[in-house]
Amino acid sequence: MKHATAIIIGAGHAGLAMSRALTCRSVDHVVLERGGPGHAWRTERWDSLHMITPNWANGLPGAPYKGPDRDSYMSATAFADSLELYAKTIAAPVRGGVTVTRLTREAQGFRIETDQGPYSAETVVNATGATRLPRVPALSGDIPPGILQITTDRYRNPAALPPGDVLVVGASASGVQIARELQLSGRQVILAVGGHLRLPRRYRGRDIDHWLDVCGISDERAGEIEDLSRARRVPSAQLHGASAVDLNALQALGVEITGRLSALRDGRALFSGGLESLTSSADLKMNRTLQRIDDWIAAMAEPGRITAPDRPEPTVLGTTPRLSLELSGSLRTVVWATGYTADHRWMDMPLFDARGRLRHDGGICPVQGLYVLGLPILRRRRSHQISGAAADTHDLSIHIERHLDACRAA
Repeated sequence: MKHATAIIIGAGHAGLAMSRALTCRSVDHVVLERGGPGHAWRTERWDSLHMITPNWANGLPGAPYKGPDRDSYMSATAFADSLELYAKTIAAPVRGGVTVTRLTREAQGFRIETDQGPYSAETVVNATGATRLPRVPALSGDIPPGILQITTDRYRNPAALPPGDVLVVGASASGVQIARELQLSGRQVILAVGGHLRLPRRYRGRDIDHWLDVCGISDERAGEIEDLSRARRVPSAQLHGASAVDLNALQALGVEITGRLSALRDGRALFSGGLESLTSSADLKMNRTLQRIDDWIAAMAEPGRITAPDRPEPTVLGTTPRLSLELSGSLRTVVWATGYTADHRWMDMPLFDARGRLRHDGGICPVQGLYVLGLPILRRRRSHQISGAAADTHDLSIHIERHLDACRAA
């Protein structure tokens, strides 16, 4: 059996950042990865995808962005390349092509079963993130067999879909970006909208991420957030590279907006009548965030140095949204942009609550020596973002070092 003091599972940005942190603390470790660094960014993203955070926000510990386009938005492929380079630069001990199948607790630590044989370790860090499995509603089973169903991790480009109209279900970042691309390709797109987060790409002359950063919003601690459970379920904002892709912009392109997909019955898709309530809620939350930014600017910035507030127009629903759609008509594809969930089925320990969610306190699991990274608001609002890796891995690496010292002293 192969052994390391610590094993990190996953060589994405969080796993690699933790590798560097453990190296800095002289903790012997290996990183197990089913593919290689950046694997998901190469194989589970559509062709035209660009980051929704600017380049300056996508640096990793010890490797800030130093290129000429700080305020641009790199492609998914370029980001995968940057992860490969980062892994080489920090000499991360990545063992690629290794799929973890089971994790169990043993007297002296953990046993990690893989398709390449077992490993053992005193401590384990789960850095597989929160987006391993597409979340598809059960009603998908009632879609007629002649209609293609595809999740966002399998979608590549418009040409790969059959001719005909497309129903995109979900209006967070992925859903609105794919809806835009498909509509621009000449297809008719219907977008079924559920709960969503709306933010402008730029506000008062700067990228919205600049304001979230300097105002301290992104660094709010988990314990400071009033409804943490709800905040952890908030979807990603309707942003796309250098522009916002809100419902107003999509309607201007010809995308038809409907309410939440609520049922499939007698060959028809049925949509909720609550679209106006959903859009009003998104506008309200957006304006609350922008007001926090305005208040910070008023208190901290020199008058006249920053442009005046330029709030986006409210969401306007141009026509009365349809409540049903005949599935035997011109519709040929359904894109499920309904989010993702973490895949922790390989963790064979009493770690989960009644809803199947992994229990942890700021990334520290209830089983001693076990840690998790990359989940929404793990320790801070930015925890699941690339820029959140530095602070979270620093904090947890200290805890890991203390845990190992205690084990040696016992």
